[in-house]
Amino acid sequence: MNASLQALRIVFMGTPGFAVPSLTALLDEGCTLAGVVTAPDKPRGRGRQLSPTAVKEVALARGLPLLQPASLKDPAFADAVRALQPDLIVVVAFRILPPAVFTIPRLGAFNLHASLLPRYRGAAPINWAIINGETETGVTTFMLQEQVDTGGILLQERIPILPTDDAGSVHDRLAQLGAGTVVRTVRLLAEGGAAPKRQDDGLATPAPRIFRDDCRIAWDRPAQEIANRIRGLAPHPTAFSTHNGRVIKFYRSEVLQEPAHVPPGTLAVTGTRLAVATTDKLLALTELQQEGKKRLGVAEFLRGYPVADGERFT
Repeated sequence: MNASLQALRIVFMGTPGFAVPSLTALLDEGCTLAGVVTAPDKPRGRGRQLSPTAVKEVALARGLPLLQPASLKDPAFADAVRALQPDLIVVVAFRILPPAVFTIPRLGAFNLHASLLPRYRGAAPINWAIINGETETGVTTFMLQEQVDTGGILLQERIPILPTDDAGSVHDRLAQLGAGTVVRTVRLLAEGGAAPKRQDDGLATPAPRIFRDDCRIAWDRPAQEIANRIRGLAPHPTAFSTHNGRVIKFYRSEVLQEPAHVPPGTLAVTGTRLAVATTDKLLALTELQQEGKKRLGVAEFLRGYPVADGERFT
């Protein structure tokens, strides 16, 4: 590490597991973490006990100063960040910062986003990239400005989206890719070599938050489109349909080359194969879960949850 990077005082802001590799990479690089900001503890699990965020656990283990503001717009939060005397704010999977906070450091603030901006601006870029059938994605670091996900691009790194990928596997690969990109971005800013590139708003695509209605499968669509939605929502929040009033979640599927000759949503059950008719082909469901039960491969699922040929998902 060069002296300019080591002398930099960084405030890191992040909450979920996606942010942890970036935080640990900065620490492993020898960067000076003046403080860490994360979300307040939340009740989780069946016992609804307060649990720390993934970033908080790392901060506590490393003995880092920690802030957990309830409101990012509270002037007291800006004062607390200012007191840390940051040269730079690094944001990974956090909330929207007000200008009163991200303008505090002399070098400003940058964010790591899990897409190739300006494509997939928004809260769920990984999910929507897969749902939309993209074959490539990546990470982008960009300078924060008031309009969300629109700041000047610093660095981008790309990876392929494989046919076997789901949102979980892409998430994990991008978290690791992003960690290295964050370190390289910090080095670029420390050495004065950053030249943020303006985003082309004409190429922007949205990646809004996923809601329950986005997860319900509409069977009157082509098989590949449905398969992409299933893997784009796996393992969370998970695509689903209903059968005899019961919610059935889907994690993996396979487009078959057999044409569908029955109405969309009709089940075709033969042995240990469970397929569903779409508007063009049959879609085999290979990993499923009855709500409240275990996630199972199709053969085991069918042993515990009998369905009949010709029944329908709705």
